[in-house]
Amino acid sequence: MRNNLTPAQRVALARHQDRPGTADFIDALFTDFFEQRGDRLCQDDGSILGGVALFHGRPVTVIGHRKGRTLEEHLAYHFGMPSPEGYRKAQRLMLQAEKFGRPVITFIDTPGAYPGLEAEARGQGEAIARTLAISSALTVPVISVVTGEGGSGGALALGVGNKVLMLENAVYSVLSPEGFAAILWKDSSRSDEACDVMKLTAADLLELGVIDEIIPEPEAGAHTDLRAVCRALDPVLTRELNALCKQNGQALAAARYKKFRLMGSNALRKERP
Repeated sequence: MRNNLTPAQRVALARHQDRPGTADFIDALFTDFFEQRGDRLCQDDGSILGGVALFHGRPVTVIGHRKGRTLEEHLAYHFGMPSPEGYRKAQRLMLQAEKFGRPVITFIDTPGAYPGLEAEARGQGEAIARTLAISSALTVPVISVVTGEGGSGGALALGVGNKVLMLENAVYSVLSPEGFAAILWKDSSRSDEACDVMKLTAADLLELGVIDEIIPEPEAGAHTDLRAVCRALDPVLTRELNALCKQNGQALAAARYKKFRLMGSNALRKERP
């Protein structure tokens, strides 16, 4: 873990326009991916990408945020900010994974849930809360990977994992540094200063017990060498899946519940190996 970057610099890397997203990790780490669309209630939200895939021959369900690459995709996916339909699609995939006994792997990269009036009218808060409730109770292994920007409940909805991994230059926080500075100091231009006090870097969150392991990145960031990132991530996913799949389903759910109840406390830090 390199300590020569400031938190603000890590935020910039996490938001880099070329940073690999869920689709890139699916292409690099999985085979036979079959995308599933729609929430069976209203419509499909492309800002959540999910489906069934094989990970070294093991069937898994993969779900993640999608920001897109082009301007058209950014607009279509609300820059990676899901609407209620996206979270309900995630719920459908989680319940399907539970039914067929497939582990769930999630990739987190979002500024937060879409804050538009229409999203609120269609039940944004309820959709996030229900996603949290469903993922908390799953009796299949859940591994979450924070790959870029993890913002607020929009990120946490996909982050209730038995193991939570984080790329070295990813960030994970209750809100954006700009929002933090605007609320606390009434000055969003002080966002760099906010980055220093928010404890949003991978090193900070490992110390607090919010995440379990840091995945190293190339010197200039994940966008410069996706293969190197995947070479580091692949064996960790393999190791954790092998270990989790040996556990009883009810034990998995109970351990996940306990993990999040104790998160950030001295009790959890004492239990860490």
